[in-house]
Amino acid sequence: MISTTTPTSDRRFTRNILWNLLGTGLPMVVALVAVPRLVHGLGTARFGILSLAWIVVGYFSLFDLGLGRAMTQLVAEKLGKGQTDQVPAVVWASMTLMAALGVAGAGVISVLSPWLVGSVLEIPVELKAETLPAFYLLALSIPVVISTTGLRGILEAHQRFDLANIVRVPLGAITYLGPLLMLSYSNTLPSMVLVLVAARFLSLVVYLVMCLTLYPDLRRRAPLAPELMRRLLSFGGWMTVSNIAGPLLLYLGRLQIAVLVSASAVAYFSAPYDVVINLLVIPGVVVTVLFPALTLMLQRDVREAGALYRRSMLQLGLVMLPLAVATIILAKPGLARWINEEFSSNGYRVAQLLAGGVFINSFGHVSQALIQAYGRPDLTAKLHIAELVLYVPYSWWLIESQGITGAAVAWVIRVTISTVVLAIIAQRCLAGSLVRSRWAT
Repeated sequence: MISTTTPTSDRRFTRNILWNLLGTGLPMVVALVAVPRLVHGLGTARFGILSLAWIVVGYFSLFDLGLGRAMTQLVAEKLGKGQTDQVPAVVWASMTLMAALGVAGAGVISVLSPWLVGSVLEIPVELKAETLPAFYLLALSIPVVISTTGLRGILEAHQRFDLANIVRVPLGAITYLGPLLMLSYSNTLPSMVLVLVAARFLSLVVYLVMCLTLYPDLRRRAPLAPELMRRLLSFGGWMTVSNIAGPLLLYLGRLQIAVLVSASAVAYFSAPYDVVINLLVIPGVVVTVLFPALTLMLQRDVREAGALYRRSMLQLGLVMLPLAVATIILAKPGLARWINEEFSSNGYRVAQLLAGGVFINSFGHVSQALIQAYGRPDLTAKLHIAELVLYVPYSWWLIESQGITGAAVAWVIRVTISTVVLAIIAQRCLAGSLVRSRWAT
């Protein structure tokens, strides 16, 4: 039978967060050790192409049209309502759509690969012959990557973050250690990419066995309901809008700096930005656990969901505040030690402002998770669109008048307004003054 247990205890919730931190942090540690050796063994050009491969096999799941998050939300919702008999239908519909999207993505990348390798990407002539088959292998991995995301979402909806990360940790390590071990036999790009694809396929098989073993009801093939697929696509579509608008908001500032100030100014902004923004990994880990838990609780007891929401806000603030303060204090000497005095004198103010903005933005992540768990991803997507429209003119003015410091101020203003608006919407969700879901089945 499909489990309906829910993580109402702080201990269970904290344990899930720790599992997620392990799944996120350990591969980062492995990367710190493996990357210098890979650069030395492959050379700069080959390593650059391998980095593109990591992006595809590691992050293509972000472009699944939001179906992974949609399935997690809907499965958790069914569990919260006690409608466990409807879960197989949700899973089959979701996995069918995701597999179709993966095959389509593989076809597009396969067709575009000769053009990308031959004309678009500045790949050295001597590497083009091995880069093209590597790209074809990457194309084959896309359905695997997207389907794996779906299977992991099933475990997350059931609060089995332990099992999800038992697979995720070695997979993340193999992403870097696999190519490193392969260097003893070959340093060609196809061999490097083949290791990555094989690891992804193995993780897909392990996740599939886990899901079918733990939840045998999923073996029961359910008919594909058009209304259910429409709801998944609607929810996922709004998630995709946020996924597109979010990165645009992140990189528009850099583009404006390049236009209004100089290319070197982009470097002074990017270096502290790329470091400080990594603090958002912590709220990201929390939200991954929080989202299915809130979805389930909102179906059973809104007061319990509200209590979890407020506890998460408080606990996240207690973690993020000392990190933000330490970043503000250490920004100037830290940049000087990490890069040089010139970068420090030009970029430390940026790091300090961004640290304050990251602290504020952490709370916005939690509010956004509640709103989406409530079934209203359209509200967060529309907010991102509004931010995109408003951000360009005032950031342009601030950058033109204050340079890279103005870019940092513009970013802090944006995330502050966004966090306040998201908190207001979240409170309305908890008060029940918003329609629960616009795509209820």
